[in-house]
Amino acid sequence: MATLQGQSVELSRIRRGAIVEAQESGLLQEDIARHLGVTPGRVSQMKKAGADRSEHQAPTGPVGPRPRVLVERALPTPPTVRGSKSLYLTEAERQGLKPERKMLYVGREPANEHVAAGLRVEPGEDVIARRKMFWANDVPVRISTSYFRLDVGENTRLDGEGFVLPTLQAAIEDLGHAFGHATETLTARPPTPYEADLLDVPGEWVVQVLRVSVSTDDVPIHALETICAASRHVFPIGQVAGSDQF
Repeated sequence: MATLQGQSVELSRIRRGAIVEAQESGLLQEDIARHLGVTPGRVSQMKKAGADRSEHQAPTGPVGPRPRVLVERALPTPPTVRGSKSLYLTEAERQGLKPERKMLYVGREPANEHVAAGLRVEPGEDVIARRKMFWANDVPVRISTSYFRLDVGENTRLDGEGFVLPTLQAAIEDLGHAFGHATETLTARPPTPYEADLLDVPGEWVVQVLRVSVSTDDVPIHALETICAASRHVFPIGQVAGSDQF
């Protein structure tokens, strides 16, 4: 009902604006009525309808059911969490949730445009992908894929099957890479059919978080793409210590 109400308000605003524009272009009220198939008196009513509302009032958003589960995905990722056995397992357990994860795929695949830009390779160039699926209280919440350039991960533990133990970070450091800095980019978008099926989010949007970690030698080592079911996540935003402001 809230969704339809919002659409009705927006359509009334558009119709009212069209009537005003038509009159300013020289059309008589009788002509406008004939085109709309209504009486001239009805045109006057359409023009007045909702005129007391602010033209800049946003339509009411949809009101859906409460999410089946709600998990946190901190931005930026705290270093202590990033260096743990699993970012997701640590975050979920701290929230009192029952986390589960499963490796879906390890192997080569063509880099899409945003991953290619992050790793500084050509779009379509092969990269190593490590794709995982995550659940909270048996509800699918997240798909996460680690991408590595071939000159970084080929013929190393980074392209081996299963989870990298003790941690992915340790495996990267064992290869001689030292962490320099990272950039996280957040994008909200409709899911791909593959994502919608895995996350069970028909008709909903997802939030994509792309974290690109660069070494002290200015080499992009790791691009982590996390696809979050938007209605099942909250994103706490961290600030520099002592600098939080309202």
